[in-house]
Amino acid sequence: MEAAPSRCLFLLFLVTCELSPDIAAEIQESSDGPGASQGPVWLTDVPAAMEFIAAAEVAVIGFFQDLEIPAVSIFHSMVQKFQDVSFGISNDSEVWAHYNVTGNTISLFRLVDNEQLDLESEDTESIDAAKLSRFIEINSLHLVTEYNPVTVVGLFNSMIQIHLLLIMNKASPEYEESILRYQKAAKLYQGKILFILVDSGVKENGKVISFFKLKKSQLPALAIYQTLDDEWDTLPMADVSVENVQNFCDGFLEGKRLRENHESEDKTPKVEL
Repeated sequence: MEAAPSRCLFLLFLVTCELSPDIAAEIQESSDGPGASQGPVWLTDVPAAMEFIAAAEVAVIGFFQDLEIPAVSIFHSMVQKFQDVSFGISNDSEVWAHYNVTGNTISLFRLVDNEQLDLESEDTESIDAAKLSRFIEINSLHLVTEYNPVTVVGLFNSMIQIHLLLIMNKASPEYEESILRYQKAAKLYQGKILFILVDSGVKENGKVISFFKLKKSQLPALAIYQTLDDEWDTLPMADVSVENVQNFCDGFLEGKRLRENHESEDKTPKVEL
């Protein structure tokens, strides 16, 4: 019997939940950037808020009645830390009603699965920088989200039950072009499949590679799994193209399993001619 991929990958999170110094540094480095000097955008009406959210892969809005509470200054400090997240603030009653907000709340909006994730009012009132930072880090899923012990929590909390992994070394010469094609393919399955990048150059990710029974010589490769029934499949892929990714995803959605075909071929007795 095959091990359950969802449970196994979640176990990987439990085992590696303490970030190694290298991974922690990489996450911190990716969060700092030229957007650090900009403040949150004021959202004064519903159309402005809707446009703001629609334009960002990940948007975080602070709904504050009282702009003097400590949470507001903590919220401002997050803008300096996350350059790939859009931050907004609103105290407009119509905006609050549109997003079903009734008290001081910080909400994260994701384009990839159209989720609105809210911090409870009491949590917002007592929030500190570390807790708010972790809330954003865990739940910031993009069209392509890089796998690490932090983002894996948000991946498993998503309502989308099919996850596609591109397992590839980010240091390889083909990486830049490959990730652009992968991102393009991700847009075709928005709301249906979560697209994930697993850097095979990171030692800790070797457990993910071995779980899917892949060898280093077979990389780059795609791995897809469904958390609902633990179905999964893999496809070594020398050329990461939109067409190849699309064919693999469509085949999985239609119930085709390349892995099963390979296993049946391996079990078939070979006849000497």
